Amino acid sequence: MTNQQYNDDELAPSQTTKKKSIQEYQTLDTNNESLQKWKASLSLSQSSGPFDDPHHVIISQIALKVAGHSDIILDLSMPETLQTVKDKPFTIKEGVEYRMKVLFKIQHDVVSSLKYLQVVKRHGIQVDKTEEMIGSYGSAPEPYEKKFIIEEMPAGMLAHGHYEAKSKFVDDNNVMHIEWNWSFDIKKDWK
Repeated sequence: MTNQQYNDDELAPSQTTKKKSIQEYQTLDTNNESLQKWKASLSLSQSSGPFDDPHHVIISQIALKVAGHSDIILDLSMPETLQTVKDKPFTIKEGVEYRMKVLFKIQHDVVSSLKYLQVVKRHGIQVDKTEEMIGSYGSAPEPYEKKFIIEEMPAGMLAHGHYEAKSKFVDDNNVMHIEWNWSFDIKKDWK
């Protein structure tokens, strides 16, 4: 979490592009070798997931990983988790280095430029804004894992306190795949 101040508290992606189908991707620039390698990495010939499930991105878990401490895991596949995480804050020790990790599945489609967007507020004032590029992925039976960059929690008496956050995953077509509110407390120690 950085100490930067932002005026805009919207969690809006920066731009959109026209959505392409799997068939359009398969026939796109067949003579371009690097594009063919990229398309092969997206597994365009596969389709996974239940056919009656309209969701293209399933975010199953997001975790806060801190060396020497057990992971703080939010199971986003359970609707009751999304309803309780705002009112049940977890504690984070000041000054620790941490990294976020997300597990997700793509089904029935190609998802371009999937992003994680987050706004953190304290006493109603925005104190942090994050936009983490996850990438472009094709349908696959196994979940993908993405680790974010290592960051550091603020430290000192002024950093101690309660924080409210709003997070979501969106793609370059402005499709919001999941959104939730949550909270945490920064303290001198883990307890």
